[in-house]
Amino acid sequence: MPKYGKKAQAKVAKVMHEKKAGTLRSGGSGRKVTSRKQAIAIGLSEARREGDKVPSRKSAKKSTRKSAARKSTRKSASKKSAKRPAKKSAKRPAKKSARKSTKKTAKKSAKTATRKTAKTRRAA
Repeated sequence: MPKYGKKAQAKVAKVMHEKKAGTLRSGGSGRKVTSRKQAIAIGLSEARREGDKVPSRKSAKKSTRKSAARKSTRKSASKKSAKRPAKKSAKRPAKKSARKSTKKTAKKSAKTATRKTAKTRRAA
């Protein structure tokens, strides 16, 4: 059984012709649509508004999640069958993010100190 009805297919085809001709515009901003995916999304949303046979966005997301989950389980099963020896975890050095943040704060405080001294010189 097809997911999309004939009217929905015709709507998407019409929108694609508009995109190719350069007359298709985005709804919110009014900019010209150049993306093929965006054009298809516009056609499907118009078909949904008219009540044509189009699956909801939620069901489409669920089906892609299921297929992604299936693929990941297949990959993990094939990796287990290879029987590779387990890698030993090596100790990683500590991150240097703390050191960078202190440098940044030192630079900021130096800038503010020079600004304050410049203000006091002007006032005097």
